[in-house]
Amino acid sequence: MQQPFGGIIGDDWRTSTPWWPPEPAPPVGAPNVLLIVLDDVGFAQLGCYGSDIATPNIDRLATKGVRFANFHTTALCSPTRACLMTGRNHHRNGMGRVADLAVGFPGYSGRVPAENPFVSEALREHGYATYAVGKWHLTPEDETHMAAPRSSWPLGRGFDRWYGFHGGETHQFVPALFHDNHSVRPPRTVAAGYHLSEDLADRAIEFVSDLRNVDTDQRFFLYFATGACHSPHHAPAEWIEQYRGHFDLGWDRWRDEVFARQLETGVLPGGTRLSPRPPWVPAWDSLPEREQRVSARFMECFAGFLSHADAQIGRVLAYLEEIGDLDDTLVMLVSDNGASAEGGALGSINDVRMWNGIPAGRRELAARVDELGTPTAHNNYPWGWTMAGNTPFKRWKREVHEGGVADPCIVSWGERWRGGDVRRQFTHAIDVMPTILELTGVDPEAAGGDIDGTSFAYALDEPAAPERHETQYFEMLGSRAIYHRGWKAVTFKPLGAMYDDGLDPDAAFEDDEWELYHVAEDLSETNNLAAAEPERLRDLEHKWWEEARRNDVLPLDNRPLAALLNPRPTGRAERDRYVYYPNGAVVPETVAVNVRNRTHLITAEIDVAAGVVPEGVLIALGSVLGGWVLYAHEGRLRYVHNLAGRERNRVAADAVIPPGTRHVGMRFEKTAEFAGHATLLIDDEPVGDGDIPFFTPVRFSITGAGLSIGYEVGPPISDEYEVPFPWNAGLTRVVVEVAGTPHRDPEAEYQAIMSEQ
Repeated sequence: MQQPFGGIIGDDWRTSTPWWPPEPAPPVGAPNVLLIVLDDVGFAQLGCYGSDIATPNIDRLATKGVRFANFHTTALCSPTRACLMTGRNHHRNGMGRVADLAVGFPGYSGRVPAENPFVSEALREHGYATYAVGKWHLTPEDETHMAAPRSSWPLGRGFDRWYGFHGGETHQFVPALFHDNHSVRPPRTVAAGYHLSEDLADRAIEFVSDLRNVDTDQRFFLYFATGACHSPHHAPAEWIEQYRGHFDLGWDRWRDEVFARQLETGVLPGGTRLSPRPPWVPAWDSLPEREQRVSARFMECFAGFLSHADAQIGRVLAYLEEIGDLDDTLVMLVSDNGASAEGGALGSINDVRMWNGIPAGRRELAARVDELGTPTAHNNYPWGWTMAGNTPFKRWKREVHEGGVADPCIVSWGERWRGGDVRRQFTHAIDVMPTILELTGVDPEAAGGDIDGTSFAYALDEPAAPERHETQYFEMLGSRAIYHRGWKAVTFKPLGAMYDDGLDPDAAFEDDEWELYHVAEDLSETNNLAAAEPERLRDLEHKWWEEARRNDVLPLDNRPLAALLNPRPTGRAERDRYVYYPNGAVVPETVAVNVRNRTHLITAEIDVAAGVVPEGVLIALGSVLGGWVLYAHEGRLRYVHNLAGRERNRVAADAVIPPGTRHVGMRFEKTAEFAGHATLLIDDEPVGDGDIPFFTPVRFSITGAGLSIGYEVGPPISDEYEVPFPWNAGLTRVVVEVAGTPHRDPEAEYQAIMSEQ
């Protein structure tokens, strides 16, 4: 809002007094703020929380500052990030689930209301430079394209600059990147040694450097959100190799050793018990030797990914120290939820395979074990390692027992809290924003007031201070819990047959069986007191319903497909003809033409000059993990359908594309469910054909690897070229015409969305 003029305006300069409105400035003594958000890192996976995975830079932060051992999140990505940004509960932010599973109720809209200001907006109003680097995931996937509104993108929510990615995940060697309000391609290739974590650190350093080149004193807020350690667990080979053999003793032994270190170092209070291994996780010693080797390699990849990310965090911290800013920077590091079980019982070499109902089995995993962690894999470890990563807790990401909601939280600010102390006061992601505001001296009214969180600055200064965040509800996909003054009531609601826990996902919510734990003494939820304290349990259940009504949690709904069966209107008309123009931004798969299980015709309008041998990609959708591409190689037309990285069906033309203005393309005739015949065409004349025995049924690729014209993002769908393999002749447009009803498998789409969170 423009301030009233404070000077005097007379008839001329002699009777006038100029005036300038004061520039916004932080309170005196306010620090810079660096908020680091890790992804899918469980309570026990950092060295300073008991792990033997090397995280020396994060551990150094803990040594200089404070570790919270009773910090909580929402159990899922987008909801936690909304809490961190606004200080408000996730349903009040419209993020009862991830942004991509919106339904038509206030608590589940998938969009954070404008009346819930972000911490970036509050700090910018007080003179901070605000930068976001890395994962965002606060925008629905179908609003992450170049024709979308930008109101929910970082620059629409108080950030001056952004470099990172939308969605729950991206390929770590060939990510789908955005810079401010537009998409960009990675600055280097895989062959040149590119990795996203390094690129994000480069950009964080660049943003701060650009500021300091102009202003040596302005405060900054840097939101640094890594892709690590969400799947795919990609890391440079040398980082993975350093862990070869490290996890050969398995998850049971590793978990026991981590638990012992947690007790020894004081991360856990004495008397804490290790929760039992659930029956759906096999004992390590029961696995065949070949399966043990594969499972250990999965974990080696995760560990290499985490250690590599730690090194990049270290680079950012070292730069701040080099320029003299680190001691005057409030550093907070958290994870967004517990460790992820989305790799399933065996682990996954390519989540696209799982979405399409063709997961890799034990034999294939063993044969491709050396591919794990590389650009051609999309690997995620088996859930035995998930269990171990959440030591000593039960359950995991998506669920509201402690394994899903208990996470690391480290706070450091120069010399202020030296000693690496542990704090045990209950804290939550909604407390981060008010803590930042208090420590920077910014009035919470600048963030709109009505904040749900409670600053935990008091606990930083007074280790034994009574906790102030006394009540907190939890709800995620039907699972519910409430914490109140050292007690926790919790009930698990299954989503389907992910594992056999004996519970009916269709049971009425009033039939849910609640558990009761005195978590002030039983942090790991091992002694269920529901039968012994029925009155206390009833009181907590009643309190949960009060909080649910106050925070837009209702209506309860654990139906996985509800959001997909009743999607939000897009305003885009249905069509059967799509026209694409060359060399623009990638079109996300969710808003691109759907050719699955449909007859379709692809026609490219080209112009080949005399003497030119046409080569390059005409149109591509996907990556090495799955997709399809129409291209020319050595002058001859090619079409490749890549079935989720499992096999490639190739159709090749014998004739060379002649010079001149031409129409070239491919006609796919559906001959059976998810099968058909492909014919290559030059000026409507067939020049090659072949069968596609099993066409991809559900989804081609991970988030970001969408549709491109005149080039391919990669890693390449075909094995006949290197990306971007640009089209080297004239290309006016590519038209895709489809016939028949668009195929959808809501259940498989739901699994795809959830595995990307």
